[in-house]
Amino acid sequence: MRVDEHGIRHSAGEPVAIVQKPIRTCGDVHVVLPAYNEAVALPSLLARIAATDLADRITVWVVDDGSSDGTGACVAGVRGLDVRLVTHPVNLGLGQAVQSGLTAALAEAEPDHVLIVMDADDTHDPGVFPAMLAEIKAGADVVICSRFVAGGDDSTAPQWRRLLSRGARVVFGKVLHFDGVQDFTSGFRAYRVSLLRRAAAHWGERLVEERGFACMVELLLKLRHCGPIVSEIPLHLRYDRKPGASKLRLGRTLKQYLLLLTRDRLAPVPFRKL
Repeated sequence: MRVDEHGIRHSAGEPVAIVQKPIRTCGDVHVVLPAYNEAVALPSLLARIAATDLADRITVWVVDDGSSDGTGACVAGVRGLDVRLVTHPVNLGLGQAVQSGLTAALAEAEPDHVLIVMDADDTHDPGVFPAMLAEIKAGADVVICSRFVAGGDDSTAPQWRRLLSRGARVVFGKVLHFDGVQDFTSGFRAYRVSLLRRAAAHWGERLVEERGFACMVELLLKLRHCGPIVSEIPLHLRYDRKPGASKLRLGRTLKQYLLLLTRDRLAPVPFRKL
């Protein structure tokens, strides 16, 4: 067992995320982009973020999760945007990429900052950042870009992915009774940094344990012990901009969801209010 520079404990032989960050002050909006072989899509997304009116307030944390296509090199030529690179020497999965991104950002963020997690494949629109921040300012602790509120649209996604997200909505909605949440699996969310800090102080390196796509549901389940106010805004999913095939495997993801639900039902509530 060893502890890295951010206080995360690692098993012997487990690769450690390498954080490459210039010495400069972060903005008050942190955007975490878990990326695996996204060298084609990432430059376009970073350009879209740089073109927003919030660009001077944003620090982007790109987590290159053991890519083999030069994904990490894409951040070098970005102009007008503060981009930091977190590198996994080998692919560890979406969950560990999210965990590394959260850890790196939280090490620099202030409690009143906002942290946004979004996909790196250019299917999420950074143009909704102002709406997300407005919800946080109005009192929300978590803002979910949702396919299932008025104005939400995922018609460009493959039918099997649409069926999966709708099935998850029904199952998680009936089992978990989480007020304010309709889209449990959306990967596009904003969080108050103070909320994430409280959860991270309790869960530590176990804040995100799932390695696959179920990690977004897991994070939401753990945050619910903090009693957050959750708000949803419409998500217009632009799957037509995705340059490559989906990395989600249906059978594996279904299994992860079922195991996650089982663990959540059996695991004890945290011993203290978070």
